Amino acid sequence: MQQIQTWARELGFSQIGIAGVDLSSAESGLSAWLAQGFHGDMHYMAAHGLKRARPAELIPGTVSVITARMDYLPVATDAGSDWQAVEFGRLDRPDEAIVSVYARGRDYHKVMRARLQKLSDRIAAHVGPLGARVFTDSAPVLEAELAARSGQGWRGKHTLLISREAGSMFFLGEIYLDLALPATAPVTPHCGSCSACITVCPTQAIVAPYKLDARRCISYLTIEHAGPIPLEFRRLIGNRIYGCDDCQLICPWNKFAQRSALPDFDERQGLTGQQLVTLFAWTEEAFLRFTEGSAIRRIGHERWLRNIAVAMGNALRAGCDQGIRQALQARRAQASELLGEHIDWALAPE
Repeated sequence: MQQIQTWARELGFSQIGIAGVDLSSAESGLSAWLAQGFHGDMHYMAAHGLKRARPAELIPGTVSVITARMDYLPVATDAGSDWQAVEFGRLDRPDEAIVSVYARGRDYHKVMRARLQKLSDRIAAHVGPLGARVFTDSAPVLEAELAARSGQGWRGKHTLLISREAGSMFFLGEIYLDLALPATAPVTPHCGSCSACITVCPTQAIVAPYKLDARRCISYLTIEHAGPIPLEFRRLIGNRIYGCDDCQLICPWNKFAQRSALPDFDERQGLTGQQLVTLFAWTEEAFLRFTEGSAIRRIGHERWLRNIAVAMGNALRAGCDQGIRQALQARRAQASELLGEHIDWALAPE
């Protein structure tokens, strides 16, 4: 285990753990969440069903799972400053676009998957023939559950994993193995009576402690949801155009959030502190060029513009124009049905 930990750190991982494959105790919670429709348009969640809680069914022969944590705060983040307040401060500038911190650098799927594969290869070179598959938010895997069972942290009331040493600003990945390894011990939870994440959520998506209705979550609405954003949530989205960090920003444990050991998650120029009108002016070609290698590209140009149109409407309602109305009107004639609806909403008087 010590050797694997050393290799993992050399590859940029912050921590690894080992979990067993018996997740049967998590099946009832998963079934209830799906039955309530909390997964929204993420039909793949229901399609895979309980396979998420059955690693050996997903990959036959799996007997243990290596879980890996990779911190993602940009290297330039001043660890001694109140970086959470800096991020919250962006909400006070309605004409500025907010992209979730994790998406400001390279696509984490690519970064973690490649490094997990290297770790898997090193283990195979050491132990001999090995059956292994690596995953990073890319298959029916109960990532947070496996990570919690392997001692990476505990599940917060917002359902994300929290570490005493690193808060929650990190990615998770796994290696499914046909090699039996001793499990690492889980840690005790430390949320106590705190409910800050529940209170701060703009859309009240955390409907109860440890229960998230994705259909109300701004991250879901701006990333996973492909259709019109429900009217009841448009004002609440504010100037968040890709994801939302509020439940993590408010968490007291994120004063311990760690900067990434890799430059991959450093902020790309143009995605932080950028004006809405500037991003709304991107053609599809520009969108593809500026989001190359980024997780943002997966939502496509139309959904990108949809999100920005909502934010621009909120900026207008907050008394900020700075060319916003003109930019919306200029795009209206050539807009798709989906985008046109959101532009009309943005331009409509209260």
